[in-house]
Amino acid sequence: MFSRLLFFVALLLIPGVLRAEETPVQKAGFAKKLTIYLAHGPANACGAGCDRWIAIEGEIDREAAQRIRTFLFANKDRQLPIYLHSPGGNVEQSYGIARFLRAHKAIARVGRTIVPACSTGTQIDAACLKIKAAKGEVEAELTTRNAMCVSACAYLFLGATSREVAPDSVLAVHNSKLMFVVHGHPPAQVVADFRRREMVSADRDRNVFLAAMGISHELSDLIKSVKFEDLHVLTRPELYRFGIDTRPLPETLWAVEKETRPYVRKIVQQKRADGSAFRMMEWRLFCESKDRGRLMFVREFEEGAAGKGTVVMMAGATRTVAFGRSARFGKYEVWSEAVTSDTVKAMLAAPHLQIGESPPAADAKLDAKLDAKSDVKSDTKSGLATFDIGTTGLERGWTQLLASCPAATAGPKPASPLPAAVSPSVSAVPAASPSP
Repeated sequence: MFSRLLFFVALLLIPGVLRAEETPVQKAGFAKKLTIYLAHGPANACGAGCDRWIAIEGEIDREAAQRIRTFLFANKDRQLPIYLHSPGGNVEQSYGIARFLRAHKAIARVGRTIVPACSTGTQIDAACLKIKAAKGEVEAELTTRNAMCVSACAYLFLGATSREVAPDSVLAVHNSKLMFVVHGHPPAQVVADFRRREMVSADRDRNVFLAAMGISHELSDLIKSVKFEDLHVLTRPELYRFGIDTRPLPETLWAVEKETRPYVRKIVQQKRADGSAFRMMEWRLFCESKDRGRLMFVREFEEGAAGKGTVVMMAGATRTVAFGRSARFGKYEVWSEAVTSDTVKAMLAAPHLQIGESPPAADAKLDAKLDAKSDVKSDTKSGLATFDIGTTGLERGWTQLLASCPAATAGPKPASPLPAAVSPSVSAVPAASPSP
């Protein structure tokens, strides 16, 4: 969650002194200068088979573009993904960086890089920035949870040819603000005319830039409608419609949530029909004992749907979890089912998990097949709709949970519809509010 978001200032000049408006960047957890470094994390930290990435974070300052060019030219691996976490900054610099990323066919994602060596201070204190500025790779961890790329950072992000905004991260926009210092006492009308011309020029430059990046003109219209003092977090349908992130099933990696009762979580957004709407889903895997887990599935309730339907999860051809208990929390349905250690092992071994859902009318047709543990995917006549979700991060997360999990139970535990003291949190997009 963010207590404060910072906004970029487009700096223009009526002959006089050019100055930037002071902004408390560091107080919001960002360095005043754009930082770029090579990070190395655990296996699959940035996706299947990926453990190295480029971190770009902090405010986009007036020398940022040259530093980015120098760093990327020196880096021989052009396929490394770039993870952005920035409150914005200089617009012209972001345009320049974006065009450079486009020429290099960069892969960009919104994500926060966390350096454990900085744990004694903050991620932006002098000691930590020195670690990040050192040559070579920095040992780090990566998360998309509460990561943000807003204001001018959004323009920078658009330069990449492959763009991913995870369901629990934020890409946000608003209009520019022109600031200038005037010497002397020019007539008010002269100042107003200058401001108007420069805003027209800024709008034209933005339109040209977005068109070159292959982004719908609708985004420019939206940006113009959002006041500088406000901020608009792009919704998943907007990301899809504008051509920013056109994945039909964006998902997070499985990651441990260190709550009072830890669990491994994955969040997915699924496109409906033509992309005008997406629904949010979440999976949580709890460790109840060394030989038993509990899998919770949360999904947005289908408007106009009657009854609960059927939900199954298949890990390979031999292991199927049929969810039998559900509850309603507002607009969400919550399903929960106990899973044996053998089922968890099958989940960890599978490259993906297959999720099947059916409307209420198809329940009776599926009962016999579920009891027989058959491959439900092949039963297309039953009305079961299936889709796959990845398992990257699940094995590492489950291993962490086992370290603090109780010993194996002596006998079966009574089933409960939901783990104790747990409620769904599917709406994972961080709340964004502008600075006062």
